[in-house]
Amino acid sequence: MLFNSIDFAIFLPIVFALYWFATRKHLKLQNLLIVASSYVFYGWWDYRFLALILFSTIVDYSVGLMLQKTNQQSKRKGLLWLSILVNIGLLGFFKYYNFFIDNFTQAFSFFGTEVQPNSLNIILPVGISFYTFQTLSYTIDVYRQRLQPTKDFIAFAAFVSFFPQLVAGPIERATNLLPQFYKKRQFVYSQAVDGLRQILWGLFKKIVIADNCAFFVNTIFDGYSDYSGSTLLLGAVFFAFQIYGDFSGYSDIAIGTARLFGFKLKQNFAFPYFSRDIAEFWRRWHISLSTWFRDYVYIPLGGSRGTRLNQIRNVFVIFLVSGFWHGANWTFIVWGALNAFYFLPLLLFGKNRIHTNIAAEHGVLPTVKEGMMMLLTFLLTTLGWIFFRADNITMAFDYVHRITNISLLSIPEIRPTFLIIFIGLFIMIEWFGRRQLYAIETLWLGYPKALRWGIYYFIVMIIFLYGGKEQEFIYFQF
Repeated sequence: MLFNSIDFAIFLPIVFALYWFATRKHLKLQNLLIVASSYVFYGWWDYRFLALILFSTIVDYSVGLMLQKTNQQSKRKGLLWLSILVNIGLLGFFKYYNFFIDNFTQAFSFFGTEVQPNSLNIILPVGISFYTFQTLSYTIDVYRQRLQPTKDFIAFAAFVSFFPQLVAGPIERATNLLPQFYKKRQFVYSQAVDGLRQILWGLFKKIVIADNCAFFVNTIFDGYSDYSGSTLLLGAVFFAFQIYGDFSGYSDIAIGTARLFGFKLKQNFAFPYFSRDIAEFWRRWHISLSTWFRDYVYIPLGGSRGTRLNQIRNVFVIFLVSGFWHGANWTFIVWGALNAFYFLPLLLFGKNRIHTNIAAEHGVLPTVKEGMMMLLTFLLTTLGWIFFRADNITMAFDYVHRITNISLLSIPEIRPTFLIIFIGLFIMIEWFGRRQLYAIETLWLGYPKALRWGIYYFIVMIIFLYGGKEQEFIYFQF
């Protein structure tokens, strides 16, 4: 079920009404309603894969309880590895089986040996990368004794399947979200209004910015050999805004929807295109995934400690794994490696944590230096997005090569004025709202009520009048 669909527009009010009017006095019933609603939400796409979520839930719930019953380290490690192998095994099979089979075949063909292993017509379950990492974080934290395992199966099932963030995050930690299912929730009007405001901004990002960008991105990338370098650069820039509007828009809708039900999810994007270097970008982009890899992969490897060689190894491991997490294609691995090369000099020269505040923290506009740093970071990021978007490695390198010729100085053949205006307006609103958790959180709260609501209705009108053709969220494929 898509957030930007009629189905969800009907589904959400029904669940909201049942949650606050029929079950609000009974915590167990509220949690059970969340589980049932989440399974309906997910099953709307393909009910057959509900068994995967249920199986993952049962495995990690049981492992958590068994970890509590033993202090023997060998048994605890065995239980941890059971959880890891089950979850990563499912993820690996559905997401990477054909990738490894195809590359295995090509490797043997390179040496003159023909093999014909069987590929399978495997459907990738939506959101499997997200809920797999969410349940894994629970098991690992219980193993590390940072979290007491729950005995409440319904609460745990609700934590795993919570429908606002089930299929594309944010990837919540059990330490933050699970305890919220133990506590009685009270309806708070101001909290609900804040949630609706964030949903509105998420829909604007998705429907007006991302979906309109998607049309031109698809046109340019599909026929890239026919366009000038300037048009190809514009296509890459449009994709940068498409993926940001699409994914951060989903996160805003998810977080806002959770607020309607009395839950607080963590911020997943913190205005990443205002970053002044790649290290800052990765602290602001897909925060839940970046911190997951930091805490469960990078730091256990040694992080930035140890020898220079170990530091370089750890940086490449974390970015390559992150790239591979996004999909079974060499383009994602190259994208991860490229970001590792961007990041490495900052780490080696101790410059990776010099920008921990926001740009122009005490002013309205950035300094010339900050502006140039943000532009350079955006261009480097956009170059990486070409590999992320391309169908294959050959296309990605050819696309980049075609940008870097004399036609880069020409006027683009495709220049949608309305979309450029919307992107400019979008950047301006995000800039002035960059101190908040999302751009319009408090941006117009000081205005008279009539004017403030007029702005909200204007955004709604823009969504209906200028929304692009309905597109699935990009991160559903991951």
